[in-house]
Amino acid sequence: MDEVAEAVNLTIERLLPETDLSEAPLYEAMRHGTLGGGKRLRPFLCMQSASLFNVPTSRSRRVAAAIEFIHCYSLIHDDLPAMDNASLRRGKPTVHKQYDDATAILAGDALLTLAFEVLADPETHPDPHVQCQLIRSLAVAAGGHGMVGGQMLDLIAENDDVEFDVGEISRLQRMKTGKLMAFACEAGAILGKASEQQRKALCNYAFDLGLAFQVTDDILDVEADPQDTGKDTGKDEEAGKATFVSTMGKDAARSRAEMIVAQATRHLKIFEGREEMLKELADYVLERRA
Repeated sequence: MDEVAEAVNLTIERLLPETDLSEAPLYEAMRHGTLGGGKRLRPFLCMQSASLFNVPTSRSRRVAAAIEFIHCYSLIHDDLPAMDNASLRRGKPTVHKQYDDATAILAGDALLTLAFEVLADPETHPDPHVQCQLIRSLAVAAGGHGMVGGQMLDLIAENDDVEFDVGEISRLQRMKTGKLMAFACEAGAILGKASEQQRKALCNYAFDLGLAFQVTDDILDVEADPQDTGKDTGKDEEAGKATFVSTMGKDAARSRAEMIVAQATRHLKIFEGREEMLKELADYVLERRA
């Protein structure tokens, strides 16, 4: 994961060069929100999935960077006062704290659009059909039927008059977290022109992994130290959010995460031993402390 993070960071730096133009503060804010931290879990998923189909790393790195642009834009906007009002992200001030609210909004907007610019570039893949598949799949994963829709449900769940059960929370997280993770895996298969069966197996694995990731995230929000996580903790309870922990209790949530991870790895049997790194990642998600 460290090697992938370093490679993707270099790609992000190349795609987001420093500038002395008048609009330089925008690019400074974009770099602040994307560089200098983060596990790069989604890029790792993309590049490992692509490696199953012998995709050149020069291509999968660019897609991985595009995914991270989407993820980081969502974090920048999620941290704003109108949403979570967070002051710390990846161990440093959030973008709106380092700059201001307006610059943070624009930085997120620019990262969102840059992601699709990268996917549409022939350097990412010379086949226009592959480019279009990547663009459409990411748009679906990131939009109203995916990440943004899930974030809306997350806001609704904060309302005292609304009570989500475990099934509704699972749907919320499938949209908010799972869809983008599923695209990260599917993108590797799209780049490799994999079979429909292989694409489906990777998507199912990623959906389960995303759900397990969110369950462990809910647990960490309750019991982790902000110095370990690099972000504010206890925010979910403070905001009255519906989480797996608030609904099921911490022990039941941890058991559910273990069950989901076991289910995730079963989807990978189709790859007949080439999936070891993805299986190890599932274990990492279960055991992580940050």
